[in-house]
Amino acid sequence: MTDAFKILGSPQPGQLLIVADHASSFVPPDIDLGISQTFHKDHIAVDIGTMEIARMMTEKTSHLAIAGGVSRLVVDLNRYPDERSVVPEHSDGVQIHGNRIDDGERQRRLDRYFHPYHDQVSRLISELKPSLVLSLHSFTPSLRSNRNIERPWEIGVLYNYYDTASKLAFRYLEEEKLIVGDQFPYSGKDLNATMNRQAEAIDQPYLGVEIRQDLIGNEMGQRHFAELLLRTCDKVRTGLASGG
Repeated sequence: MTDAFKILGSPQPGQLLIVADHASSFVPPDIDLGISQTFHKDHIAVDIGTMEIARMMTEKTSHLAIAGGVSRLVVDLNRYPDERSVVPEHSDGVQIHGNRIDDGERQRRLDRYFHPYHDQVSRLISELKPSLVLSLHSFTPSLRSNRNIERPWEIGVLYNYYDTASKLAFRYLEEEKLIVGDQFPYSGKDLNATMNRQAEAIDQPYLGVEIRQDLIGNEMGQRHFAELLLRTCDKVRTGLASGG
């Protein structure tokens, strides 16, 4: 057992691998973030709904998921290890006072959570050779720090240089009658660290998605998007196998 990650499903070569960096809200008892407990379940701490969707996607399939084991406020797994924001000191207007730590404590968090997680992602991709990696995230419909920003997209598709799977997915998601954001609400050109390191660097096909959190805050919404993503990923995998 490890606090660094959680494995869902049974590993099968050549299938779908789901990577959910921010799926957990867990804050270890020996780490004091210096913020109200109300923020521990907030969007700044966890990608709401992603753990449940990852679990549902692996329940009756041969797919596998790896989910980050700690809150993104403890260590942000979708960053580079030398970025200051890998241990965030603020997020959406909230100051994370307990993250004003020295370099030694920062390194201990990386060694305890960040590196074991990424080592396991790398190991799974190397051993299973998945036909597609799904990078699963969610986003808040509104920001405390700027209420004027509108986020109407129901799902966003993110990518960096590799966009083959994303272009396929965009079309299939629109066919599901969704409002789809192409590089919205974030751009994979800016926020794609895990997939840059684990997929693009080795020419591993991947797809990055962000689901709006108000749509997946309960079991019904989570089940809907789990099934929708399974359909979409199957179509993308078929499209990739046939040359796009």
